[in-house]
Amino acid sequence: MSKPNPLLSGMAGRCPNCGEGHLFDGFLKVAQTCEACGYDLSKADSGDGPAVFVIMIAGFIVAFAALFTEFTIHPPIWVHLVIWLPMTLVVCLGLLRPFKGAMLAAQFMNKASEARHD
Repeated sequence: MSKPNPLLSGMAGRCPNCGEGHLFDGFLKVAQTCEACGYDLSKADSGDGPAVFVIMIAGFIVAFAALFTEFTIHPPIWVHLVIWLPMTLVVCLGLLRPFKGAMLAAQFMNKASEARHD
């Protein structure tokens, strides 16, 4: 049996080692170990990378859509608030978990880890 693609497994929230166990212990908290293969996930740390990418992508999508709506339809400001604030929240929360999984899987693929010299 061949190993799964770690990036696709990470984006799906699965262990990048086996593709079976859960990568997360909640919405964004990384599990200590994989329950399927026992792989140690406790040292995995994606930092702020996923949040930065999500902010850039969501900001581009929502800002472009809001400007397009403003220049074509000219709605009142409350319409913008009702549409674009929830849309920003949905896009950010929808992208954050897959991006964090992909960043953790990229660390796994490149055998990167936090180096501590205490």
